[in-house]
Amino acid sequence: MSFEVDERVVHPKHGVGRVVKLESKQVGPGSERLYYRVALSKGTIWVPVEGSPGGLRKLTAKGDLGQYRRLLRSRPTPLSSNHRQRQLELLERMKQSSFRARCEVVRDLSALSWHKPLGESVAALLRAAHGVLDEEWAAAEGLSVHEATREVEALLQEGKQTYME
Repeated sequence: MSFEVDERVVHPKHGVGRVVKLESKQVGPGSERLYYRVALSKGTIWVPVEGSPGGLRKLTAKGDLGQYRRLLRSRPTPLSSNHRQRQLELLERMKQSSFRARCEVVRDLSALSWHKPLGESVAALLRAAHGVLDEEWAAAEGLSVHEATREVEALLQEGKQTYME
């Protein structure tokens, strides 16, 4: 997937950014490679143009948020009761780096937390997934991150009321 300068993008670990420019860099031994220079709210990252873009993708379109609202309100997918298996499944879903996968992980882990306290590693995964989800939601919808977080939480609560009763 290629990106244009000034295009808004999402990195799975670093969140929403903007492609500032293409630049040649030599990172470690070997020849120079072409990288996207991506400006984030907390710094800058360089993502290789050739090969795997490291999960970098285009920002979700505002018009697509309706389907994600429905997804966040939908019945959660049950997670494995085996801690190790659950962790592996969640990490595999997070590798997908799609907005859909992020919404599903936040929905499913939130639902799990309604039944029992989350362990430290799973709680950290939920916080990280929620943070990137909220940031992208805000960018796509034109809201502040705080407003987006409130909307996502309200959608999750609607789902909880529907499926927990």
